[in-house]
Amino acid sequence: MSTENRAAYWRANLKVLSVLIVIWFAVSYGAGILFVDALDTIKIGGFPLGFWFAQQGSIYTFVVLIFVYVWQMNKLDKQFDVHED
Repeated sequence: MSTENRAAYWRANLKVLSVLIVIWFAVSYGAGILFVDALDTIKIGGFPLGFWFAQQGSIYTFVVLIFVYVWQMNKLDKQFDVHED
């Protein structure tokens, strides 16, 4: 793999990571702390949505983001021909 390809691969990797970290931050900090009062007006299973995000939603989002990261990295690996088959 050439130096240019390594740099492009790393930039693409950092872009994926940045997007996923921003989503995780928005869900865990934004929905669980900043916007909790607005979200508490909505109920899920009898519990306020803000409470749900603070207790469960951020964890579920994190698990989903792990799978999204794996999927995106597999696509990147194939694009830069560094995949494992």
